[in-house]
Amino acid sequence: MTAVFSHGRLRLYLLKLLDDGPKHGYELIRLLEDRFLGLYAPSAGTIYPRLQRMEAEGLVTHTAVGGRKVYEITEAGRAELRQRADELSTLEADIGAAVEDLSALAGEIHNEVRGSVRDLKRELREVARQTRQGAWTASATARPAGDGGSARPDDSPLLAEFDKRLAAFTVEVGALVRARRLSDNQLRTAIRMLDGAAEGLRRLFR
Repeated sequence: MTAVFSHGRLRLYLLKLLDDGPKHGYELIRLLEDRFLGLYAPSAGTIYPRLQRMEAEGLVTHTAVGGRKVYEITEAGRAELRQRADELSTLEADIGAAVEDLSALAGEIHNEVRGSVRDLKRELREVARQTRQGAWTASATARPAGDGGSARPDDSPLLAEFDKRLAAFTVEVGALVRARRLSDNQLRTAIRMLDGAAEGLRRLFR
């Protein structure tokens, strides 16, 4: 988002949002996040220093309401909006294009991660099957002659714990993916971690 909001354009967009009515910093962050469909949200460390500079320049003012600073645009701020109306229109178009690009990229990453998770789940199920089979074979071999009944690998406390951990893992990973709060770098790292975990399990059971 650095390119979209370069050269004072974030300040311009904040003025545009405040022109719709007074807001506190958190509301401005949420409005920007909504504008980018949840794919980008500026940090408090990005927004509040700019609001402070804008106030020092006389573009906004604030009042304390319920322990929060509520910012309101001034006449000087509205004058800047009018002077930069063409730039604001261009900014809106650029934001629209950026949202389309981010949506496409998020879709590609989402599909890639889902594919990796499906592969990992399939491999873990196979590992669980092989573990059960190995436990059954070992149990059957060790069972004394004449000991009636057949081995029940599903009764193993360790296998039950494995199934529990596997289910919790897949639910947690799925929730992280659906939340779509990870950065591109975090998603790429997560994919590598999933691949590494699967490879480690394959080596373990060779």
